[in-house]
Amino acid sequence: MPAPLLTSPLVSTQWLADHLGSEKLVVLDATVHVVSTPHHGHVSGHEQYILTGHVPGALFADLLETFSDPDGRFPFTKPDRARFEAEAGALGIDNDTTVIVYDAAVGQWASRIWWLFRSWGHNRVAVLDGGIAAWIAAGLPLERSRRTPVSRTMPLRLKPDMALDSDSIDDARLQPGQLLIDARSADRFAGRNESIDLVAGHVPGARNYPFVGNLGADGRFLDPVELRRRWQTLLGSRPPSSVIAMCGSSVTACHNLLALEHAGLPGARLYPGSWSEWIRDPRRPVASGTY
Repeated sequence: MPAPLLTSPLVSTQWLADHLGSEKLVVLDATVHVVSTPHHGHVSGHEQYILTGHVPGALFADLLETFSDPDGRFPFTKPDRARFEAEAGALGIDNDTTVIVYDAAVGQWASRIWWLFRSWGHNRVAVLDGGIAAWIAAGLPLERSRRTPVSRTMPLRLKPDMALDSDSIDDARLQPGQLLIDARSADRFAGRNESIDLVAGHVPGARNYPFVGNLGADGRFLDPVELRRRWQTLLGSRPPSSVIAMCGSSVTACHNLLALEHAGLPGARLYPGSWSEWIRDPRRPVASGTY
């Protein structure tokens, strides 16, 4: 049986419900944030996966411990090829598998996993629009048991054009044709509120587009026409390939990359080190205020 066909980087709850049980489909719960439940207090995303339930058949994708480099200098450092191949294969994913990712937030964690698969050349991946909240709101069932996948082999190939290092960012920010967009909240970007990183502010020349601007009041992504209108205001006459996405640790930046794809504006790249890496070198300039 062939893998389910994807026509968008986002799928609906109905699409997922219709394809659950397909042999070549793997669903991943990528929840990271700590949540609070009335009877269990604070639980991790992994604990929530069991305690409060998940999409039937979904496997837990541990973005903190598995799909990041545990020896990386910065949070959420991209894992190397060998680690990613091994972890994806252990979840029953090979090159012919369609992967659907969701989370219990507003898609930022799922978007990061989506980008990781894309960056390693696996394009059969999409995000469940609205996440587990949309699944529950649709009255669809949950499962609380763990399943053991059949391991597969997943050879990958890096797509180096999708990411830039700090030296490249230092050059790109001075080029009028490049557009560095920071997905953090406006107060963090402006340097008025910084409780995560060691230094407040932003990369000089960057523009601010908080990732929540991609969402409607229901927690789902805005329709492609509206997203395109919003992003085109930022782009002006520049092509989408001019965009370099960043944030604090390159997680919410992936939400912006997903939004651009959904809007029909592909080709943007990621600064994986993002603000956490930029500020580690005291010689690099820092700006504050809005832009």
